[in-house]
Amino acid sequence: MSNANAGSEGTALNDAAANVATSDTDQPSRFVVGIDLGTTNCAMAFVDTTVNDWTVETFRVPQWVDVGQIESRETLPSFHYQWTPAETTGATLPWQSTGDVPSNCVGVMARDAGSRHPGRRISSAKSWLSHDGVDRSADFLPWHGDADVARMSPVTASSRYLDHLRRAWNHANLNDPLEQQDVVITLPASFDEVARELTIQAAKEAGLGRVYLIEEPQAAFYAWIDRHRADWTESVHPGQLILVCDIGGGTTDLTLIRVQPAGDNQDQVQFHRVAVGRHLILGGDNMDLAIARLAEKKLAEQKLAEQSGGEHADAPELSPGQWDRLIQASRAVKETMLAGDRPSSYTIHLAAEGSSLLAGAVQVELSAEEVDAALLDGFFPVADLTDRPSSVQSGFREFGLPYAADPGVTRHLAEFLSNHRRSGLDDADVESADRPDLVLFNGGVMVSPAVRNRVTVSLSRWFAGPGETWQPTELSAPRLDLAVAHGAAYYAMVRRGQGVRIAANLGRSYYMQVTGEDASAGKPATAICLIPGNAEAGQRFRADEHPLQLQVGAPVQFPLWVSSTRLADRVGELVDVEPAQMSPLPPICTALVRGRRRDEEQLSVLIESELSEIGTVGMYCVDVVQGKRWKLDFDIRSTLETDRTSHEGAGESAGIVDSDTVMACATQIAQTFGENSSLKPNRVVDELQKLTETGRNAWPPSLLRELWQFLVDDQAGRRKSAAHEARWINLAGFCLRPGYGVAVDDWRVTQTWKLLHGKLAFAAPQSRTESLILWRRISGGLTATQQQQLAAPLIASLQGKTGKLETHEAGEIWRLLGSLERLSVAEKIRLGDIAIAELPRKKTEKLRPALLWALGRLGSRQPIYGPLNTAVPSAKVADWIESLIAFDLDEPSSPLAIAQLGRKTGDRYRDLDESARTKAADYLAKKSANPHFITLLTEGGNLNREEEAAVFGDSLPLGIRLARS
Repeated sequence: MSNANAGSEGTALNDAAANVATSDTDQPSRFVVGIDLGTTNCAMAFVDTTVNDWTVETFRVPQWVDVGQIESRETLPSFHYQWTPAETTGATLPWQSTGDVPSNCVGVMARDAGSRHPGRRISSAKSWLSHDGVDRSADFLPWHGDADVARMSPVTASSRYLDHLRRAWNHANLNDPLEQQDVVITLPASFDEVARELTIQAAKEAGLGRVYLIEEPQAAFYAWIDRHRADWTESVHPGQLILVCDIGGGTTDLTLIRVQPAGDNQDQVQFHRVAVGRHLILGGDNMDLAIARLAEKKLAEQKLAEQSGGEHADAPELSPGQWDRLIQASRAVKETMLAGDRPSSYTIHLAAEGSSLLAGAVQVELSAEEVDAALLDGFFPVADLTDRPSSVQSGFREFGLPYAADPGVTRHLAEFLSNHRRSGLDDADVESADRPDLVLFNGGVMVSPAVRNRVTVSLSRWFAGPGETWQPTELSAPRLDLAVAHGAAYYAMVRRGQGVRIAANLGRSYYMQVTGEDASAGKPATAICLIPGNAEAGQRFRADEHPLQLQVGAPVQFPLWVSSTRLADRVGELVDVEPAQMSPLPPICTALVRGRRRDEEQLSVLIESELSEIGTVGMYCVDVVQGKRWKLDFDIRSTLETDRTSHEGAGESAGIVDSDTVMACATQIAQTFGENSSLKPNRVVDELQKLTETGRNAWPPSLLRELWQFLVDDQAGRRKSAAHEARWINLAGFCLRPGYGVAVDDWRVTQTWKLLHGKLAFAAPQSRTESLILWRRISGGLTATQQQQLAAPLIASLQGKTGKLETHEAGEIWRLLGSLERLSVAEKIRLGDIAIAELPRKKTEKLRPALLWALGRLGSRQPIYGPLNTAVPSAKVADWIESLIAFDLDEPSSPLAIAQLGRKTGDRYRDLDESARTKAADYLAKKSANPHFITLLTEGGNLNREEEAAVFGDSLPLGIRLARS
């Protein structure tokens, strides 16, 4: 049987990069290189194209394996580690100069040293790269890292691995540097568009210039073809369906490839990738956590038995440091106990850590049966084809990552096959299989024979007919750790016309939401299809059936959805948003700003979209009349925290004010701040309340943001007098609070920053104070850099001078500093210590409410908006609570501050130990504090609306809640 090439799923970095690779004036690179940028390990393979009978070879990567010891290994563990001073010996890697003493490393030593000092190590960067609940370009790794460790983004961490590979390659190939070779990088088939773009960005940061992408399951299948060049045609036949089940350290990736005849010749075949599963952060990391929890439970039971003779009680958890070490040990348990020749049990030895739960070194024994229950039954349970994954949130959130809600891989597989096993077939096709005849396993988890057997047995149960002993044929893959890199290198040769090609269309449909949900009328949100599932790289689409009306002069934002099941929808078709079949992406946004917004008419626009050569989505707003195009960018910053999603902005649904009233408000603001103003600034709020017939605290977010825009339109009027400026700043901050919660608030905050930061027109104390209040009110929308710029001069003004400042101004400074949740841990500790030192002083007695409020925010266990990895360590916060109890201040705000500092979260990295929380709760009970504060300390829970306002320091707009309340 022969084969025919067809289709193209390969992707170039951009048009320019593609031209570099194929230009007539440039010779093709001598080498083609495949890189597996894995969650747990990276690998690199290559082909020397000057060799006629070419083969794919593995590049052995030099790396630190211990202090002062360098070895070349087939894989580069995907870990980044910042050395301690004792580990920095001055030694260098072969490609580093003698004076270039490294402060960090990647690879084996980073992995192993990180098990001893987990707060200095970055891991799972690839999982973070695909996490749409954080700003993936922001510096927040290592998650819960040590205070003195420099943070970096998932993009930068990924680029460090690629940069190490590039330098290692260049050292071995001086005449053929990697940046001049064709490089194919692998990524999960289910990566969203932002993750794909950020992977390319990481490659650019690493200095790679001729980069292409391929999906990992396809790469794994290419590796199988390469290994069986001589006989692969004997294993596959037209009509067959191939399942690629790829489960690595961080993700589960499911792909279906259909074997189809090439034209009318039944002896020739084509491979068509016809379906891709949903993105699941579910893999070996989750299994390590399951083992660790099993071991922790047994350790706690042992401890309780020692303390109480076996009496049942709730045992305390391990400390964060012990837990980190236990997870490292659990990885070894998993690998050993899932192997074919495993022992009957495995004993974990956990080193001592002070006098906490485990006063001395301890050990716990896990039997093979216990491990099977945790791993095989927990992750590969017996399931029916009709079973579906649970939507209840997974408890596996130890590292802040949104792990799959249901760890049962077999249930995810059942759902995937139920939805897609007839993909690529029409109703008349009864010859082709609708069950997977062949299975190719890939990924570190699938090394285990027991795991592979669970999957094949499940497939047999689901698809074997009555009395049939059918089971799928497993395609052999001896080196799962290297297969993806080898397949990527093979695909690079396919791009040059050699080898067997897999045809693959997009396999996902894209939609832009154009109307919101009307729950009262039972109407779902509506979206327009922008890119169909059968799209191929390089195609452009225009949704011209439904022109949109956009107001020029204002930012616009649309939620974006993707579906791997609705593949038949046509471009321009309006469909109901069905969350069960669609997954949200970060919204796309732009600002069509040309002068004063209300002087501009609406534009009729169409949405153009294209599928680039790298498989990423480009979208444009096109003026129907003039043809002007605006690029629509993913609003990655729309969701900066781990538990806020881009499609849940409640602010827009809290009420709409009629247009006549809105324009009357615009006139009122113009009469106060416009060129021909006639009204006194202190009257503007009262007049606006009369016009809206509501108090300002009842204004919905939609009106507030309209008023903010009118204020910006007339911002020059603030320069009329100090009173005008103070009132303008006060009202602008009130209308934009809390800096997030409404679409494109980040754009509004940026505009406010440009207008005001360092640009007060008057040096009057009132203007300074109002500016402090404004920044506090919108602090949630400020970047970490902006917060640092605000904090630096204010901290300098406080050191030793708090008592010399006017009490009101000093109080607002403290409240602003407390609200800046993106400050570093070191800065928060510094400020908290200053506040503790100031609290008992008689001369700062009037400042105590502000000091307590700031302290509660600085050390809060549940930040309002800030990243969890910048929470002040629990030991330091426990010291602050001890001081507050010792001061025994008769201040109404003291109980809330203590409740914020000690509030139970269920996260061992943030929670105070039980004794500290109990002591705080007992103190509040003695002071007859609000019982809910005591509950927050002992049980955790949510803040009520009144408590939210107190923690925020102001009333909250209708419909907007604190993200982590």
